[in-house]
Amino acid sequence: MSLLALSFLLAAAVCHASWNYIAKGLRSSSEVTFAIVLCSALATLVPAAIVVAWTRPSLGADAVGFMAVSACIHTGYFYLLFQGYRAGDLSLVYPLSRGTGPLFAVIGAVVILGERPTPLAIAGAALIITGVLVISAPRDMARIVDARPSIIFALATGVTIATYTLWDKEGVSRSSPVLYSLGTDVFRLLILAPAVLATARSRTALASTLRDDGRAVATIGMLTPLAYILVLAALNASQVSYVAPAREVSILFGTLLGLRLLAEPHPGQRLAGAAMIVAGVIALALG
Repeated sequence: MSLLALSFLLAAAVCHASWNYIAKGLRSSSEVTFAIVLCSALATLVPAAIVVAWTRPSLGADAVGFMAVSACIHTGYFYLLFQGYRAGDLSLVYPLSRGTGPLFAVIGAVVILGERPTPLAIAGAALIITGVLVISAPRDMARIVDARPSIIFALATGVTIATYTLWDKEGVSRSSPVLYSLGTDVFRLLILAPAVLATARSRTALASTLRDDGRAVATIGMLTPLAYILVLAALNASQVSYVAPAREVSILFGTLLGLRLLAEPHPGQRLAGAAMIVAGVIALALG
């Protein structure tokens, strides 16, 4: 991998872990998600306009359909992720959700697409499972009850990551990545609009979100497409088999943010588990 591609991926990993760190401090609500998606769509408008002016793409009904379904999956992803952060620590939820996403994607590829993983990929899956057990293992029975909701939400988030990974792999081939991202955001806004804009109370809540948490949601809205564009730039400079596993270094960044900035417990245990998950994702991609 070239130094340029590696630089893009490290910057993308920092962006991704950073917006998840910010999201940890936000409440879970339709208004917050709507505001984030709106900022993301606005941030993507200029790159999308450049793509349209440069390539003159044509969007078929199938591409629009893939965007609509992807929007539904991503809406569920945001809901589950925020619920996970509401229930537990960033250094627990972030690596569990990001690490199990590729694992579930591989399982889906085997079951749905009929793919057959290599021994290295199987070893990678075993490493991820081990890392999940290490990072989520409580010290006593009381902590089992405390950690269970956050672990469930993190694993459910991992399922949605795997689902949109498999779905978007096919959908993005029918459009450019930037247009696909913008189209997905537009459909997410349409999904959330009835709950957020229908009543005076919900509109007041949205206005309150923009007033009180405007800087946070705007930052997340800008970081999410920026991280994606950096990954696309890395793909142009390197091979997919190198880019895919290198992206998951964000797991370590996210874990470190939770441990250092939020003073979350069990640093040695959670860093060891996060490292196992990263190693497992790399083995999955290379296998």
